[in-house]
Amino acid sequence: MPQPSPIHRTGILRTDVFPDFGAVGDGGTLADVVGALLTLVLIVAVLMVVVCAIAWALASSAGNYQAATRARIGVWIAVGSAGLAGAGLAWANFLMDVGGGL
Repeated sequence: MPQPSPIHRTGILRTDVFPDFGAVGDGGTLADVVGALLTLVLIVAVLMVVVCAIAWALASSAGNYQAATRARIGVWIAVGSAGLAGAGLAWANFLMDVGGGL
């Protein structure tokens, strides 16, 4: 059977074209994967904050300013990665809510 032309005889485009939301996988599975990745990132970030803070304290007390600077940068990177992971979760939740409402 031939497909109808997207343009009617009047020259106006058809407006009865909609996306196929059934083609996308389960949103619950995506939420589970995002939650698991967030948990992993947050656990690693907390461990890095603890390790880098201890290294910062030991290097500062020993007078090794180079090691103290690197440990301080490690603390800030770990805090930043935890913040980005939280922001990523908020963004993913927003997109799933918007997508579910379409």
